[in-house]
Amino acid sequence: MRPPPHHPALDAARGLAVLAMVLVHALNALLSPSARGELWVQHAGELRDFTASLFLMVSGWSLVAALDQQTGTAPDTYGRTVRRALLLLFLGYLLRWPGWEALQALGWSEALVARLFEFDALQCIGVSLLVGATVLALVQRSGPRTLALGALTVAIPLASPEVWQLGAQLPVALRQATGMEGSPFSLFPWAGCFFAGALVAWLLRLLRPGGPQALALAVLGAGMLGITLLLPPDWSPTSAWLVALRVGQGLLVLAAVSFAPVRLSRFLAPLGLLSLWVYVLHLPLVYGWAGTAGLAGLVGPTLGLVPALLVGLGVLGASYALARLLRGLRRLTLPWRPNATTTFGHSLGNSQRV
Repeated sequence: MRPPPHHPALDAARGLAVLAMVLVHALNALLSPSARGELWVQHAGELRDFTASLFLMVSGWSLVAALDQQTGTAPDTYGRTVRRALLLLFLGYLLRWPGWEALQALGWSEALVARLFEFDALQCIGVSLLVGATVLALVQRSGPRTLALGALTVAIPLASPEVWQLGAQLPVALRQATGMEGSPFSLFPWAGCFFAGALVAWLLRLLRPGGPQALALAVLGAGMLGITLLLPPDWSPTSAWLVALRVGQGLLVLAAVSFAPVRLSRFLAPLGLLSLWVYVLHLPLVYGWAGTAGLAGLVGPTLGLVPALLVGLGVLGASYALARLLRGLRRLTLPWRPNATTTFGHSLGNSQRV
């Protein structure tokens, strides 16, 4: 059986998502109260949740392709995936470090543990990557693999309300991971987006990149959104309906990027290839880290729309430039691994559409 082909829209979609995420974070931190009153600005804030779910979907898609396309033995491939997942977990928790002053102020309390182990998009991708890689390593036949990915895609969102209730007595660190109030992207239900991306990648493996896959993505996305229109909206943190909505939107974004001119993909793909480091670097710049104030503390919500957008583009450019510098230094210090990447998902090469 053929391995899943490289989908050229993945890096472009990832680049588009990180572009939107950085700008939304900058607007959220810097816009004045009067500028926030604009209706479209309020709707733009919803992009923050959507971009994270899109990253989850793209990472699931990339995992399926990477495990089938990477060279080397199965244990080596699985080991590389595990190391990538552990890196995501480390960076995700590192970004939550409040600094020694906050540590002393809070003391060793449940509030401190909840802050240290707050479960966000990076951690959700990391754990989903570990689970997904293990499932794909253990289940390699086509039919059982389809059933396994489909079961995870459906079961995780549907089981979320029960998991939240059953996990109420767990230690707060585990509750942050499985699901509790205040956890931005807990495994239940948001890991469903990761496995939805993996399932779609597996189901579309027989189609060529380009028109056939783009059309299939558009049909699947429209169908998913159509299903959500038939059901009552549910915006609760354990909502399977909301996961279905985000998956449908993500599929349409992948379809749109696939149909877009190749020039646009080439423009966005470099940003997508460094999306992890752009994400990691822009958060301290915007919100601060370890007690050091970022733009949110130094400037605050005082700017109009145009200045805030310009500052957001500046943050994006600075994060991208620093990410490229770090990648260059890494290649100099690790010359035997010139093609290693640590994006949200995995770099799948530079092939173009058919």
